[in-house]
Amino acid sequence: MAVDDGSGSLSGDKGRVEPDEPVRPLWWQDERVGNERTADQVAEIVQALGGRDAVGVIGERPDADGRLSEADLDDPKDYGDMVYMYRRGRILVRDRDLPRALPVVDGRPVDGGVNGLTVVSVADTRAALADLDRVLGVGVGFPDHVVHVTGWGGGACPATEPMPTMSKRHPIRDYHDDCTGAGVVVSLVDTGFDPLVAKNTEWLDGVDGEAETYDVDHLGPYAGHGTFAAGVVRTMAPKCEAYVYGFLPHGGAIFESDIIAALQRALVRGPDVVSMSAGTHSRGDLGMLGFRVLWEEFAPKGTVLVAAAGNDASRKPFYPAADSFAIGVGALDPDGSRAGYSNYGSWVDVYALGSEHVNAFPEGTYDYRQAPMKGRTAQFDTWLARWSGTSFATPLVAGVITARMTWSGESGQQAGAAVLSLARANARRGVGAVVEPWMACRPDQGCS
Repeated sequence: MAVDDGSGSLSGDKGRVEPDEPVRPLWWQDERVGNERTADQVAEIVQALGGRDAVGVIGERPDADGRLSEADLDDPKDYGDMVYMYRRGRILVRDRDLPRALPVVDGRPVDGGVNGLTVVSVADTRAALADLDRVLGVGVGFPDHVVHVTGWGGGACPATEPMPTMSKRHPIRDYHDDCTGAGVVVSLVDTGFDPLVAKNTEWLDGVDGEAETYDVDHLGPYAGHGTFAAGVVRTMAPKCEAYVYGFLPHGGAIFESDIIAALQRALVRGPDVVSMSAGTHSRGDLGMLGFRVLWEEFAPKGTVLVAAAGNDASRKPFYPAADSFAIGVGALDPDGSRAGYSNYGSWVDVYALGSEHVNAFPEGTYDYRQAPMKGRTAQFDTWLARWSGTSFATPLVAGVITARMTWSGESGQQAGAAVLSLARANARRGVGAVVEPWMACRPDQGCS
């Protein structure tokens, strides 16, 4: 159970975490635990991206009329209320809007962005955006958001830190030779890849990626995340060509303008499926301009983006999952109900198993840094971990789409639409459309 150490800080029982030990309390059922967890995560990300002079943190506070409005959280003690983060001194504007935007904000273009999108230097980000809204209308200027892999309170995922396990890989599916994902290229937008784990887990044989580095004696919150996600894709599509990009190197986070520049290079390779276990809430719930321009200008017409819906137990849109060009994926618990941490709402396209995944993970000593496990350690020695979040529902759906493409001959977009149709036919009351592993297989083959 969580304990109060007298300082007002919640942390788990001290000592070593045993294999398959349950996580208690569940942070999404305890606001205090959730807020402490977020504050720890945000503080790490802010520090990794250059400190408070470089990163602004936005929460919501009552205005003079009692309505919630966006406000800067200048005190790290308030970081538990984070909704989104942004890059100070920068805004994003479409190239076509630049001539009329620059005079309003007294800014200048700087390096970054992609064709169709300009990064503009300004003295005060929030003031510049407010001026653009007032003079030119909402939707011209956007923050340079921080895209991140985190949890509660404006977070993406994972919902839990990894736990040691003696269990076997889960979930798995039976498959035939024509539903293996052979010939299909999958790009994972994540923290990178560990080839040492691949050497010890046969289902990762042939997967490649940008190397993820970490201290095996002090594994941290995002260690092995990309490798684990690749393991989920390969469990659904065991012969696909998968590549894990290390686009989230700074505490599982990166500025939007930086990740879209990197993603542009990845899209040039023409992947069939892109699996992205990261994102953010956004200013005014308007989304991320950078991702929209990237997809308009550079995405191959047959490529499908599968993106995590986030872990805030909230209806608030989470991007890019909430955008029309993405398949937004929420998470289910093993009993088929919507996971308590999963975001939800009309913008979530499908749900899939996100809780209690068991898949590939590095061996080493893990230091828990987030409530309710904060202060404890665990020894990982089976090349596996148990982990939960929309982070892992997302590569499951991506893998199902990938495996289907082997026999259907469809593009990623077409296979994604077909799986969405099956998911809607498999919808559950109180949940929504549900993707199951069997949807990867030919209807007459009966994979389970």
